[in-house]
Amino acid sequence: MHLSTLDWVIAILAVAVCFIPALFLGKKSGQSTSEFFASGRSVPWWLAGLSMVATTFSSDTPNLVTDIVRRNGVAGNWVWWAFVLTGVATVFFYAKLWRRSEVLTDLEFYEIRYSGNAASAVRGFRALYLGLFFNCMIMASVNLAACKIASILFGLERWQTLLFVGLLNVAFAAHSGLWGVLVIDMIQFFIKMTAVIAAAYFAIKLPQVGGLDGLVTKLSAIKGPDGINYLNVLPDFTNNWDMAVAVFIIPIAVQWWSVWYPGAEPGGGSYMAQRMLASKSEKDALGAVLFFNIAHYVLRPWPWILVALASILVYPQLSDIQAAFPHLDPTLLGHDIAYPAMLKFLPVGFVGLMVGGLVAANSSTILTHLNWGASYLVHDFYRRFIKPSEQERHYVLAGRVATILLFLLSSSLVFILETAKDTFDIILQVGAGTGLLYLLRWFWWRINAWCEVAAMVSSFLVSLVFFVLKKNGFAVPSTAKSLLITIGVTTVCWVLAAYLAPQTDRKTLIEFYRKVRPAGPGWELIREAAGISKTEAAQNAESLPMALVGWAAGSVTIWSSLFTVGNILYGRTGAALLMGAVFVVSGLILLGVINKLWK
Repeated sequence: MHLSTLDWVIAILAVAVCFIPALFLGKKSGQSTSEFFASGRSVPWWLAGLSMVATTFSSDTPNLVTDIVRRNGVAGNWVWWAFVLTGVATVFFYAKLWRRSEVLTDLEFYEIRYSGNAASAVRGFRALYLGLFFNCMIMASVNLAACKIASILFGLERWQTLLFVGLLNVAFAAHSGLWGVLVIDMIQFFIKMTAVIAAAYFAIKLPQVGGLDGLVTKLSAIKGPDGINYLNVLPDFTNNWDMAVAVFIIPIAVQWWSVWYPGAEPGGGSYMAQRMLASKSEKDALGAVLFFNIAHYVLRPWPWILVALASILVYPQLSDIQAAFPHLDPTLLGHDIAYPAMLKFLPVGFVGLMVGGLVAANSSTILTHLNWGASYLVHDFYRRFIKPSEQERHYVLAGRVATILLFLLSSSLVFILETAKDTFDIILQVGAGTGLLYLLRWFWWRINAWCEVAAMVSSFLVSLVFFVLKKNGFAVPSTAKSLLITIGVTTVCWVLAAYLAPQTDRKTLIEFYRKVRPAGPGWELIREAAGISKTEAAQNAESLPMALVGWAAGSVTIWSSLFTVGNILYGRTGAALLMGAVFVVSGLILLGVINKLWK
């Protein structure tokens, strides 16, 4: 593809508008690690929420959705739509608890919740495990998408793309800290949304597609792999049971509470917790997560889905993409590359906007992961275990050095990975079975540090066994079955540890209860030991039933609004009106719960 002068001007302006404001935040972020990693705990809900949305909208997200739709149809998106339950649970049960903990990172939580050497070991291990392994895997996936996009648009080699995004992202992440990340995210969100909506508009206007009516008519007449209907938002439970189990039943029944995945962690965590901890109040933390879930699941999916559906008509086979881009590196060819392949049809000016939007999408995610990963490595490992008594400036410098190293390590993985969907499956598999632990550790005193160790080790080892067997040509269960096996083994291991391993020190539990004030019967024994009466504790306990109503109403509100938009696009008026009515009723209930809780 060739960019005109106008395209280059628009692309450069889009990038400059995002990054120039961050240049003025370096001095503020360099004052302390609290400023560099948590913005001084003074972030309003709308800025924290926008940052969450922008972070999870990376350069690999449209590619991932395109991969899913081309393989499994629109219904395949339930593998991540099911995380609505996780996100809304964080809003009503966990956001305020995180803010009350007053920790700088979510890993610091371990040493206020657990006791002894085990608590310190878990904190240090997870700092490396998440900050290095998981974090670099995610950044590699994001940059792999950037490499595929750059290969399609400009014919760049992987190392050339990595050099460009590395110089841009590392410089700003190291300079401006979380304040810079938040401001960049806020601006990038609007640029990215404008770009993807434009991409969807021009995709459905193509002659091969014929507008929305043509899209629906043509795709209704063809069947995808295993006879799927590409347009259905629910899988076929009668003729394709295996796929229905894999993409809907397991995500809704099991995956959302059992799997740890960045941005959709059961109970909140990673950069989601970082934003909640940086919020200026409990109300701001709750509002940020609620806004994120609405924007993440309602505002963004359909522009990506429309482009993915149109790509099926334009490039029915992968060979069609290869023919359209003969110089494309064959190792980059996959269903996920169909999204950037559709960008060749954008008119002059909009190509530049999309390039700027894709740079913004890559940067918003990479900047967050660099800052988040550096916070783990510096605050939870280096400062905690290696250099505990240095000045704040020393740790800020260490954070900047860690930022550079993280990008270099993640870049090396880009040459190993193949598609966005493969990486998504790997991360889900490795985190399988740990989610229930992260939900219950706030509400059950018996969970101890050894439960965390047992969960991490067992999930990783089971996943490793499946990976090795598959690589050596042995027959292994499907992805869905492997996930269930890993969840079962991991859950048994950590539940046994809750009863058999050394318990958390009673004094630590009492201090944690007084500080965080978790509700529910799981802390009854500790409440009594702390000398807190049932009357005093009842004020917290009363919020649980209301939070359950809010959780249910919030989930239904998001899903119904998502499907209202979809049915409008499909031209299905009756279904759109029905979903719209459900949205209105559940939305009113949600507003009532929020008003009551915030009072």
